[in-house]
Amino acid sequence: MPELVRRAGLHKNIWLAVAAMIVFALAVRADIHPVPLEKNADSAKCLECHADKAKGKFVHTAVSTGCTSCHEIRVNRDVTRVKLITTTSYGLCLTCHADKNAAEIKGKVHPPARRDCVKCHDPHESDNKNQLLKATSGDAKENLCLSCHTIGLNVPEKGSRHAALDMGCETCHITHKTGEPGKIEFDYHLTKAPPALCIDCHDPSGADLQKAHQNQPFATANCIGCHDPHQSKLPKLMAKYTHPPFADKQCEMCHAPAKDGKVVLTQSDAKSVCVTCHDEKAKQIETAKVQHPGAAGDCTDCHSPHASNQPGLPKTNGVEICLGCHADIAELAKKPVHHQPAFGQACGTCHEPHGGEREKLLRAQGNALCLECHGPDSAPVENKEKGVLTIFAGKAELPDDYYKRNKVPILPLKYGLGHPIAGHPVSDVMDPTDRTKIRQKMDCMTCHQPHSSANPDLLVNDQKNNQAFCNTCHKDLTRR
Repeated sequence: MPELVRRAGLHKNIWLAVAAMIVFALAVRADIHPVPLEKNADSAKCLECHADKAKGKFVHTAVSTGCTSCHEIRVNRDVTRVKLITTTSYGLCLTCHADKNAAEIKGKVHPPARRDCVKCHDPHESDNKNQLLKATSGDAKENLCLSCHTIGLNVPEKGSRHAALDMGCETCHITHKTGEPGKIEFDYHLTKAPPALCIDCHDPSGADLQKAHQNQPFATANCIGCHDPHQSKLPKLMAKYTHPPFADKQCEMCHAPAKDGKVVLTQSDAKSVCVTCHDEKAKQIETAKVQHPGAAGDCTDCHSPHASNQPGLPKTNGVEICLGCHADIAELAKKPVHHQPAFGQACGTCHEPHGGEREKLLRAQGNALCLECHGPDSAPVENKEKGVLTIFAGKAELPDDYYKRNKVPILPLKYGLGHPIAGHPVSDVMDPTDRTKIRQKMDCMTCHQPHSSANPDLLVNDQKNNQAFCNTCHKDLTRR
């Protein structure tokens, strides 16, 4: 049987190689020029047929340097081929636009700009500034950005949409703007950071805005702490998750009338205000077996008192709010492969942020932690009123589309077996001669690391998923 499997794998590889050769041959044929050319043909010769490439409202400056600045003519007997002077179009663009090299930019780079300039730009000419394929305004058919981003296209019936979307994406965004990671201006490629960006259009001294904010001082607040800048399922562009007193316009529960242009609370400090409703959290923080020092300060050090786009109302988001203190985990984010909850959703998915009973504030012990999401019995509970899914008996909240959007893998386990292949154990292997003894200790962390890795599958020590990794345990290949 092993020999049959080996042969089947060999035949599969042969067919894949043949398919790759066919694709390559077709690609080469596509480069054949329709008419013969001299090897040293100049740009004037090219323009006899391609004059349109040098005409247009916005023409790429490279066109003026000549076609052979970017293209190469190859003649082999009676066959003429025209190709780029570099292997990829991205590499070609970087020969002039080296400042756009994503590998050397510190900060968040717009994904197409990492590898594929011609996804947005015409390399020759266009009717749009910067040789963009389409304008950055208009409806879905006209707007280049909406080729990938669907923001503002499907607003719920009772929701709201920012009118600035009709002015064009470049009203607020500069696509190639990058800078210090973690700063909203650079992470979202904004023309400037809020609130400065917002007050270009929205005057905070206006009577309508003052009334809407209950005459509380808000001119220096971060507008997107409460509002979604594009669209919302709620009126007034409210963020997806709101603090009930804020949503119900019961500002007086926390705020006294402003004094001398400053916020005045109903209690002496923010924490005292919060515990009037959330006294159970105060008790958890004080009595937890494993305490979280970060939870001992003001609640508003981590939480927004008004609204947030994430469950739990984190002040920034459920990851960055923790990394400000946990610099060692922030370092792990530099690795290219991330565990989604660790650097995408929230640290509180796996950890108890207010204090807990287990080491490292974990919500569950051993495999139970991982299998809460990845196990065959994973059963998140939907809370339609709040628009969330809850796990760990309601203690952790996730967006209602979390599993679908992130394609969370569910392992086909049965009796503790079944990953990464059928019959492979995921928990302690007992000695068959004495079931009271453990022959091989094992859990998810035997093979995986929980935060990030240099390679796919989050394997321990950043190892690659190959036979060498398996051999760290399976030195005797005759033994299962």
